[in-house]
Amino acid sequence: MSVDSVFPQLEALLPHVQKPIQYVGGELNSTVKPWDECDVRWALMYPDAYEVGLPNQGVMILYEVLNERQGVLAERTYSVWPDLEELMREHKVPQFTVDGHRPVKAFDVFGLSFSTELGYTNMLTALDLAGIPLDAKDRTVDDPIVLAGGHAAFNPEPIAEFIDCAVVGDGEQAVLEITEIIRAWKAEGRPGGREEVLFRLAKTGGVYVPGFYDVEYLPDGRIGRVVPNKSGVPWRVSKHTVMDLDEWPYPKQPLVPLAETVHERMSVEIFRGCTRGCRFCQAGMITRPVRERSITGIGEMVEKGLKATGFEEVGLLSLSSADHTEIGEIAKGLADRYTEDKIGLSLPSTRVDAFNVDLANELTRNGRRSGLTFAPEGGSERMRKVINKMVSEEDLIRTVATAYGNGWRQVKLYFMCGLPTETDEDVLQIGDMAVNVIAKGREVSGQNDIRCTVSIGGFVPKPHTPFQWAPQLGAEETDARLAKLRDKIRGDKKYGRSIGFRYHDGKPGIVEGLLSRGDRRVGSVIRAVYESGGRFDGWREHFSYDRWMAAAEKTLPDHGVDVDWYTTRERTYEEVLPWDHLDSGLDKDWLWEDWQDSLDETEVEDCRWTPCFDCGVCPQMDTSIQIGPTGKKLLPLSVVK
Repeated sequence: MSVDSVFPQLEALLPHVQKPIQYVGGELNSTVKPWDECDVRWALMYPDAYEVGLPNQGVMILYEVLNERQGVLAERTYSVWPDLEELMREHKVPQFTVDGHRPVKAFDVFGLSFSTELGYTNMLTALDLAGIPLDAKDRTVDDPIVLAGGHAAFNPEPIAEFIDCAVVGDGEQAVLEITEIIRAWKAEGRPGGREEVLFRLAKTGGVYVPGFYDVEYLPDGRIGRVVPNKSGVPWRVSKHTVMDLDEWPYPKQPLVPLAETVHERMSVEIFRGCTRGCRFCQAGMITRPVRERSITGIGEMVEKGLKATGFEEVGLLSLSSADHTEIGEIAKGLADRYTEDKIGLSLPSTRVDAFNVDLANELTRNGRRSGLTFAPEGGSERMRKVINKMVSEEDLIRTVATAYGNGWRQVKLYFMCGLPTETDEDVLQIGDMAVNVIAKGREVSGQNDIRCTVSIGGFVPKPHTPFQWAPQLGAEETDARLAKLRDKIRGDKKYGRSIGFRYHDGKPGIVEGLLSRGDRRVGSVIRAVYESGGRFDGWREHFSYDRWMAAAEKTLPDHGVDVDWYTTRERTYEEVLPWDHLDSGLDKDWLWEDWQDSLDETEVEDCRWTPCFDCGVCPQMDTSIQIGPTGKKLLPLSVVK
């Protein structure tokens, strides 16, 4: 049975909203497949505005992987701004996809990708607009399966009552496996209803269904245990890991947005995973092991992607792109190949110890020379040992001297405030470092127009990291510490005007901390925030700390806990953590030992280049580190016309 587009009703509303073009679809390389010719249908959502969601690589990859499969369709949906939400409610227009403008409720699966926990209220908005019950237990066989993925899905407990299931890890193979299970269930006439298809997914060991697990609590509020309540459901659910990225060269046809987005470029993921061992970094921990895409595989993806899109910049993405074993050859080969087309290349922030001016020159050869971004993270040498960011101030000064001496004028330094064991003095040393950077820049360049921007974010402890047991610094303490640093920088008559200072106050970090390490009891807070108007919490102009605190004060006392219990409290080794039954491959004892090493300021080497130090991922996930060099060159060697 076909499903009608809601565009006729939507079109009448668009003249009355800001940026209506983000809702019309029809982007270059988008796909609309015939509804009746498909038997499994996915609605994929990045729960943020179109301008943030469209460039998201994860959603773009899954969109293409699914649409390549015979009999399967995938369409995209994004969060609508409050102006359209109000009109949709008034005129009874449901949450829709931008591809076919089909109602989200008509799909088999509603898959949401959470890179941050601050998208949870947007999920509830979308569910409500779609006409899907907020509570998973209230859904019928005619409602979509609501599935969470992305980095935040490694602790889905705060949204356990709202989702039917979660997938942890890489999604490419997982969505295809899920598709085949749903296809078979539907072909059999949907036996056993909703519970049966969820059970079939759960017993694979790679899909977490919260409804099949009970959480028992101790009198002091801690978790006693998490136990399956249905026979055949595994005690632990494992993450998915895609090996050999060359076999998954997605996206092959990247989407080209109609409206302005946060990234106007074509992106290629050059490797996945990171073993640098930064103790604060959840992404590095949960995406292990390192798997490099080959230099030839990267070249083919860039060539096809540029032909398919017409973009003039290529982003070489990973958690630490300059660590690719053939990054120099990749950058030179691409710069050579696209010299006449003036295709620019970009890397995310570069590690201080991986920067070299030859690489930087290749990256900027065909594009504009913008500022360089480095992330020392900790202000003092001591803090960098605590977080295992093995970069000395001498390394940083040497690197920026090279950059300034070769014509760069702007350097951005990224730090965190509130790291474990941090003191005021550790943070104030950020100001000293910035002054030293400016002084060295003026010295080597002979110019006074040198700029250094210091950008600071609040540290939030994350699950599946050595800091998952750490206390979080309170919002007031964070703000006081940053105010001292601001005053120090502004008070420097000689260098202060050359130092930009950007920081986030401590309040959003506390809310993020509540959600990142929360358990099922935090779901009541999320619901209360949504019901009181919470939307787009990742946007400063929409975020309300008071709304979150009021919701927490209203709901958490019934459970005998409060915000501080989830955020500023230190955990012990014996405590059952809300995500312990979700297996990221990391050995909990190894994480604890690394936490103790951090308190002793002991550094750990990168296992890419040194013997294994037993984090547990490779044997537990039956995976291995995959790195080059391949010894191959970027083909073709001739310039592409």
